[in-house]
Amino acid sequence: MAFDLDMIKKVYDRYGARVAAARKATGKPLTLTEKILYAHLSEGEAHQAYGRGADYVDFAPDRVAMQDATAQMALLQFMQAGRPAVAVPSTVHCDHLIQAKIGADQDLQTAKDINKEVYDFLASVSDKYGIGFWKPGAGIIHQVVLENYAFPGGMMIGTDSHTPNAGGLGMIAIGVGGADACDVMAGLPWELKFPKLIGVHLTGKLSGWTSAKDVILRVAGILTVKGGTGAIVEYFGEGARSLSATGKGTICNMGAEIGATTSVFGYDAKAADYLKGTKRADIAAMADAIAEHLTGDPEVYANPEQYFDQVIEINLDELEPHVNGPFTPDLAWPISKFATAVKENGWPEKLEVGLIGSCTNSSYEDITRSASIAKQAIDKHLKTKAEFTITPGSEQVRYTVDRDGYLDTFAEMGGVVLANACGPCIGQWARHTDDPSRKNSIITSFNRNFAKRNDGNPNTHAFVASPEIVTAFAIAGDLTFNPLTDTLTNEQGQQVKLDEPQGIEMPVKGFAVDDAGYQAPAEDGSSVEVKVDPNSSRLQLLDPFPAWEGTDLSGLRLLIKAKGKCTTDHISMAGPWLKFRGHLDNISNNMLIGAINYFNGNADSVKNELTGEYGPVPATQRDYKAHGIGTVVVGDENYGEGSSREHAAMEPRHLGVRAILVKSFARIHETNLKKQGMLAITFADPADYDKVQEDDTIDIKGLTTFAPGKPLTVVLHHTDGSQDSFAVNHTYNAQQIEWFKAGGALNIIRRQMA
Repeated sequence: MAFDLDMIKKVYDRYGARVAAARKATGKPLTLTEKILYAHLSEGEAHQAYGRGADYVDFAPDRVAMQDATAQMALLQFMQAGRPAVAVPSTVHCDHLIQAKIGADQDLQTAKDINKEVYDFLASVSDKYGIGFWKPGAGIIHQVVLENYAFPGGMMIGTDSHTPNAGGLGMIAIGVGGADACDVMAGLPWELKFPKLIGVHLTGKLSGWTSAKDVILRVAGILTVKGGTGAIVEYFGEGARSLSATGKGTICNMGAEIGATTSVFGYDAKAADYLKGTKRADIAAMADAIAEHLTGDPEVYANPEQYFDQVIEINLDELEPHVNGPFTPDLAWPISKFATAVKENGWPEKLEVGLIGSCTNSSYEDITRSASIAKQAIDKHLKTKAEFTITPGSEQVRYTVDRDGYLDTFAEMGGVVLANACGPCIGQWARHTDDPSRKNSIITSFNRNFAKRNDGNPNTHAFVASPEIVTAFAIAGDLTFNPLTDTLTNEQGQQVKLDEPQGIEMPVKGFAVDDAGYQAPAEDGSSVEVKVDPNSSRLQLLDPFPAWEGTDLSGLRLLIKAKGKCTTDHISMAGPWLKFRGHLDNISNNMLIGAINYFNGNADSVKNELTGEYGPVPATQRDYKAHGIGTVVVGDENYGEGSSREHAAMEPRHLGVRAILVKSFARIHETNLKKQGMLAITFADPADYDKVQEDDTIDIKGLTTFAPGKPLTVVLHHTDGSQDSFAVNHTYNAQQIEWFKAGGALNIIRRQMA
């Protein structure tokens, strides 16, 4: 039985009329992306064509999904909105706060004990406001959504950057900050700049060692970590139709690593099979009835260059398995060139740990393909040389692969099954190591591999590949091994070669589960009390941010000039800090501690202009705040890349940073800053970044006439008495300028609901 059938039926009933209106308004055939976007306009049927990359548009998403680390702040904000219940179907998924240490059962019980206060809060607030609650151990948000909530042609936002995973079932699913989720749950339109469109034409068919993961690893190499910014990636062609729905989910999931707004595949027989296999045949039947609207128009795919802003061609017949990394997910190496790259770059050849699973690659198909390699290790008397862990994506997948014997296979080859949670993928990993700072290599089937992300060690070289390639590397324990061509010496001294992986797309006996972990909300939550202990170190009720004072900003100091890559992991680390995700003041003690100071090359070491001494970034900023001094953070390209975590925007806002000035922003982070009433600006001339000096006093002028498309001016007052003045750009529209003036979007919502 599917969730929210009535809602889905309403969406499908209006689809034909909305697509027809969009065709009339645009005067051309439509891509799948355009059909879904125009079918979800807040205004209803389209009356005009929107400019890609230019026009801000209000949408009405069908649902909201939140994971436990981000749900805390999202729901603390929603509690201030004044609504008795959420306006659209919404869910909370407890997947981020479970640390991988010993094994699934013990780690899950430990998490339930130490996070009881947070889980109780999330369960009670879900109960009160009509939100579906998925308990700890139920699985990772994106896999659970794919199994239960994703539907072709739908539109969803989620408080996690890998929400696009649902694009594997033909859904426009976009990662956002909690404030955006709050808007939609409060019944307000959701704003997005109408995206540009990148088409990826897949021809041929995967075979041998190559998997769906290799498609996105290749795309990441082509587009880089910011090549998809402001765009939706639409996959099409015979190659796309040949991929499993979960394989498509993997591709869409990791599309976050190219900065894409989201990624999507059209509805086809593989999607229908997955819906039926996950007990949603009724949705498949409804989708079949409007199938023509759930894919791009034939004219689009016949001449894609006329309808997409960029087209990429990939022949799956010729695609090699890839390994991406280290330290960035877009450094793409075909397996035939990887060993040479390892040697030439001096990366540690010895592999210490191989990790498979996560939200990106934990489907039944992934597990069976990996298990086929593990079984060969057993049968061919190969001893696994590296540690090996398996993270199932959901309790349904875990239960089913356990029933079918695959977990026993992994155990026999030396693998350890971790809890159905994010675990090492987000730094929730108590890694077993004799030296936590040693230069070393690991390989995962996850999505991100930023420095320190998995284990906190900046010297861990993390590589990303498909689960079957990871399994083969773990057996070999050597990154110069090529499983397609090389042999291994077994325990009997024989040279043996691994055969191609064999997988099963869907379980022959069907999926099964005893307890999926779902808790329905109370039918009437009006009497449910949500308790937050005022003395808690984990949860803290929010106070509104102050409104703009109505003047230009002057006398600001430079907090930090960040050098190079500055992701949300650098701005607000995960790992041990996850426990403070519901307490803004406590988690603000990790603000920018990972960013590299341009002036001394160190992390978490900035000059305090009040004392002349160097100290931690958060403590320095707290000192400025105590003295009523505002500050500016200066950054490089693609600032805020990575996770959707709005804490990276809320922490500077909370501690008194007034503006973030960078060469360019990642999409989600820029939106999060705007939502929180922060000034997010970019150098009109990127070379002006070099003019910023450590001891500068900074003015920002033009705010009294703040208007869309009108640049502001930054004045740098240097200690030698000289100054530099230059233009800075912004992307604020009229509504977003009102957010800035009000001190944040939530302040406006609160007024509207009063």
